[in-house]
Amino acid sequence: MDVIKLNCFKTFQSLVSHSPPPMSAQRSPKFSMTSTLHSRSRRDKDSPSSPSQASVILARTMPPEKIEIFKSMEGWARNNIVTLLKPVNKSWQPQDFLPDPTSDGFFEQINELRKRTKDIPDEYLIVLAGDMITEEALPTYQAKINGTEIFHDVTGVDNTPWAIWARGWTAEENRHGDLLNKYLFLSGRVDMRQIEKTTQYLLGSGMDAGLGQNPYLFTIYTSFQERATFISHGNTARLAKRHGDPILAQICGTIASDEKRHEIAYTKIVEKLFELDPNETVVAFADMMRRKISMPACLMYDGEHNNLFSHFANVASRIGVYTARDYREILQHLVAKWNVEKLSGLSSEGREAQDFVCGLAQRMQRVEERVLALAEKASSIRFTWIAARQM
Repeated sequence: MDVIKLNCFKTFQSLVSHSPPPMSAQRSPKFSMTSTLHSRSRRDKDSPSSPSQASVILARTMPPEKIEIFKSMEGWARNNIVTLLKPVNKSWQPQDFLPDPTSDGFFEQINELRKRTKDIPDEYLIVLAGDMITEEALPTYQAKINGTEIFHDVTGVDNTPWAIWARGWTAEENRHGDLLNKYLFLSGRVDMRQIEKTTQYLLGSGMDAGLGQNPYLFTIYTSFQERATFISHGNTARLAKRHGDPILAQICGTIASDEKRHEIAYTKIVEKLFELDPNETVVAFADMMRRKISMPACLMYDGEHNNLFSHFANVASRIGVYTARDYREILQHLVAKWNVEKLSGLSSEGREAQDFVCGLAQRMQRVEERVLALAEKASSIRFTWIAARQM
């Protein structure tokens, strides 16, 4: 689940969020990505951070009848979601793209890889390293999905379609960070120890997306995140080809293809929820967008830079890997995909949620250029991942 998401969305979302407080505010407190999840100005540099107590706000909980909706979906999920997982014997593996250590030409293959990556711009390497670090924090995401109602795998080998999906999703995602890690290592272009430190800090810091244990919020969140990851890996593939490394382009494109399948799975689950429980689902969608899409790697830290994620995300925006425009277009895509504008028979709370979600992209678009400009003008730092060169 990767992702590259922009700190400039703090400004982006605050500029478009001047709407009356939701009717559901009292039972579903607002979670904002402008919270201290991003702020560590006084943190001990030798210890990973954790979200402030103020930012850890419980999401709306599910009554028993909502749990029954998911149980009623199990047969459908076996036929429509679990089948999106690829069998291992038909899946790609990292070694398919890497020099073969059993080959007599192993060192020559490494030299070829280094030639291909020699002239790749530093900014691109920063984004690729940030992608890899985010992918390597997979244990945090697995813990998150296992802590969600319905997806929870009680025994570790549960046979529910939700548990089977969660384990299979994790197994497929595990290859992404592994492959990018090895490719960057062999390139000789990055400081792997600094990257490894950043990964350890990130795993120790954890993640709080404000979802609680609510599977409605979780599946909406992952629908958004998986599409964002598909877009960002697709763009790194495009740029790798432009910079003269067709193998890296193939790697990033292959990862993007995985993310697309995962996006399809989560969006199909939400689509089914809109069919079975449109009112609760649209309220959850609005709830998720009001609390903002908190970024999986927003606690990124390398032992030196308190706002490392902010700088990384601004670089990603500058080179066109993931921007404020992408964020807005994902929202528009999901609203259209789930036919949110056409929902009928909603409660007053549901209608208010529908109006909020359907009007949000237009408000975002009004400030989009300003946000993109902020990313372009953002101050630079010396990234420790690439021998402390300034970006």
